[in-house]
Amino acid sequence: MAGTYALLVENHSLPRAAAFFDLDKTVIAKSSTLTFSKSFYQGGLINRRAVLRTAYAQFVFLAGGADHDQMERMRQYLSALCKGWNVQLVKEIVAETLHDLIDPIIYDEAASLIEEHHTAGRDVVIVSTSGAEVVEPIGELLGADRVVATRMVVGDDGCFTGEVEYYAYGPTKAEAVKELAASEGYDLDRCYAYSDSITDVPMLSSVGHPYAVNPDRTLRREAVSRGWPVLVFNRPVRLKQRIPAFSLPPRPALVAAAAVGAAAATAGLVWYASRRRSAAAAAAESAAAGVMERVIDRAAERFARI
Repeated sequence: MAGTYALLVENHSLPRAAAFFDLDKTVIAKSSTLTFSKSFYQGGLINRRAVLRTAYAQFVFLAGGADHDQMERMRQYLSALCKGWNVQLVKEIVAETLHDLIDPIIYDEAASLIEEHHTAGRDVVIVSTSGAEVVEPIGELLGADRVVATRMVVGDDGCFTGEVEYYAYGPTKAEAVKELAASEGYDLDRCYAYSDSITDVPMLSSVGHPYAVNPDRTLRREAVSRGWPVLVFNRPVRLKQRIPAFSLPPRPALVAAAAVGAAAATAGLVWYASRRRSAAAAAAESAAAGVMERVIDRAAERFARI
């Protein structure tokens, strides 16, 4: 592998080792779950209002990362949102739109590291808070050996109940890493981990080679204090552009709703303009979020009449 990041990975033989990658804003440039919101709308799973609300959540995530409280609110919202969804339909929508939505937002730097770890004989494990129905196909696209993801309870009718069976978040990720090390024989001192979020400090701390990737402000401070390297990934690229032989199977493309897309973009810009912080702006940010919610509601009501 040519480039700066080639020197980050040393070549080891035995004992076995692995590289653990967070997914959102570490391997791909957006939230994996929220990226599919328009496709879920086209598939009849969510309405216009839900599309706009998920657009808002996406901008929160992209503008500065999400802290523990924001992640918890997002978990509650998404759990309630997916209640009653047919699991097979979700899988079909993800499979149909995977290449269109995810392939263009994979970081070139992350893809290069995945290749280099494989070349060095390490397993690659995606460890993500997003749902397994989304993460597992992305892991397959990336060539990951294993995937750890959140699992929702599925009822006898084949639909999500809205309850969470396994939540891959915070300390739970670190526990999963340690369990895999025990079952697969990984030497954690020789393992690598990559994440953008302060909530993944337990996972990063569990390996010998932790890296903060595009870190949020809190993780950056933590990484500096611990002496962890900080990486900046900023080159999303399609896999087929990196690998000339890479070909995509033919598939019908879902057409995004132009009106909803325009509303989501406008809502995101309004929110992003209010996101600029100062040391004394916490209260103002909360007020801006409230204003944004009202903007979304009004836009959703307007588009519901179209």
